[in-house]
Amino acid sequence: MAKLEILEFPDPRLRTKAVPVTAFDADLERLAADMLETMYAAPGIGLAATQVNVHRQLLVLDVSETRNEPHVLVNPRIVHAEGHQVYQEGCLSVPGIFADVERAGTIRVRAQGVDGQFFEQDAEGLLAVCIQHEMDHLIGKLFVDYLSPLKREIVRRRLEKARRQAEPQAVA
Repeated sequence: MAKLEILEFPDPRLRTKAVPVTAFDADLERLAADMLETMYAAPGIGLAATQVNVHRQLLVLDVSETRNEPHVLVNPRIVHAEGHQVYQEGCLSVPGIFADVERAGTIRVRAQGVDGQFFEQDAEGLLAVCIQHEMDHLIGKLFVDYLSPLKREIVRRRLEKARRQAEPQAVA
């Protein structure tokens, strides 16, 4: 397995719309495993293929406290949603930034596994939030898009400043 590079906002590649997965093969299994390894190492609770510059409809997540209940969803679609909930969300592509986002309270998602078999899963609470958050990535949407333009610009500037401070300084 290999740890993958996670793209960070405002990288324009995060805005790429993912295409459906059509090949259910060893490469897909390896990508899902690499994404899980990357997500756990980050550490995060969800990761979409778009975030690692692979623009296919694939996401991985694990919201368990023990970090041993991974989910892999290929070509996910929400087939039912109801209610509302507000969660403070963060994102591996927007490090260190958190904001309240309103999403559906309960969902039913239809997806495929890495073997191509279809399944449906009901989700509520944090799991529902995580699935919806990662599915947004597959259409080129980030949680900061739920913020006002002013707040989004503040986030962009804060991340740019953090990157500049993290760069090694040239020695003359």
